[in-house]
Amino acid sequence: MPKYILFDFDGTLADSRIVFISAWNAFANKHQYRKIKPEELHALRRLSILERAKHLNFPILKTPLIISDFYRYYRKYAKEITLYPRINEVLEMFEREGHKMAILSSNSEDVIKEVLRRNQVKNISRIWSSNVIFGKDQLIRKFLKEHRLSSSEVIYVGDEQRDIIACKSAGIKVIWVSWGYDAKELVQDQKPDYFVDTPEELQEVILQQSSR
Repeated sequence: MPKYILFDFDGTLADSRIVFISAWNAFANKHQYRKIKPEELHALRRLSILERAKHLNFPILKTPLIISDFYRYYRKYAKEITLYPRINEVLEMFEREGHKMAILSSNSEDVIKEVLRRNQVKNISRIWSSNVIFGKDQLIRKFLKEHRLSSSEVIYVGDEQRDIIACKSAGIKVIWVSWGYDAKELVQDQKPDYFVDTPEELQEVILQQSSR
């Protein structure tokens, strides 16, 4: 039984796509990169982060330079970020089953707290935020070490290819959810431990793990 369920935030618990597109387009307009059209989003889900950067004519090495701009935009429009349907009920069920829950995200802690507060989510024990896009495995290892947990005592829930890669590197199981930023065609070669298409399926997987 996993003691901790670790969640990604954007694309897993929260739907922040509208805010992301608006933030990117404001940034692109300022620095003359290619903007994202809403109708492009479906096709972009099939591309890796590096491929998306190339499509948008954005040098990926400049990512650390824009994080603070994105944080400011997300803070300003946090009210536009919503939880996906049924997420709150599923989190409440996990709490009743005795699971501790934490968030590991590249979004800022204050934005995450604001969204959770507005949606009356009170069962997340920790929020770990890092502005490193590629390196969530280090954050996972740090979490395990601080909480004195073995890799078998946690399970991660995420929506992106980089989540799966990080979990494989850190040696923990990962559940991939289909409603987020990456399409199944993009992530299936990474072979997450579980694919789920609905919060109800996520609930079933965790319950199965709890019975072992």
